[in-house]
Amino acid sequence: MKFVIVGFGRVGKRTARILGSEDHDVTIVEIDPEKVDRAREEGFDVLAGSGDDESLLEKAGIATADAIAALTGDLNVNFSACMIGKHHGARTVMRIDADYRAEIYDTYASEVDEVVYPERLGAAGAKTALLGGDFNVLADLTEELSVATIDVPEGADVIGERVVAVELPGDARIYAHGRRNEPMSIPLPNTTIEAGDTVAVSTDPESLGDIRAALGA
Repeated sequence: MKFVIVGFGRVGKRTARILGSEDHDVTIVEIDPEKVDRAREEGFDVLAGSGDDESLLEKAGIATADAIAALTGDLNVNFSACMIGKHHGARTVMRIDADYRAEIYDTYASEVDEVVYPERLGAAGAKTALLGGDFNVLADLTEELSVATIDVPEGADVIGERVVAVELPGDARIYAHGRRNEPMSIPLPNTTIEAGDTVAVSTDPESLGDIRAALGA
């Protein structure tokens, strides 16, 4: 698959490395000269410039890309890049910065396919660890695993179970959970699954069908 990643900072770099290790076609768009050099040293195709420059994204191959991930620390650049990607038919993933607020999520979530906010996920994990929850599942994510979000339908066998106690086929694990139409976070020890909930699962890609079946999806 072909991906365009805007931003080669902490999040963009790790994302690009994982996609590259799985032999996907990755093109980086980065405005910082030092990060441009770093990405090239790692063997990535890189275009220097701002991610909200449509002509630059076209040179990066957005017209044929399967998806674009706008992962800079600038919310405006990220949103613009995603809108350009959406115009060209690509799946869009946008990073929200450390100043995460519910109204920002509500404003942008309907415009892009996925919103990610790494800082909030890290804070949720710290809180969960302090309250006695298991946050080690995130440490288990490797380049050989994939993640997917799954909606739990009415009548699923897992309804009523504690999220942390759900057993899935193979080595699959639920690492995040959210109520219907609410942002996801690391589940607390006593959080139970309700119909309409969304869970994020880490699993071997070949096992995803079995995972969906186990969750009633």
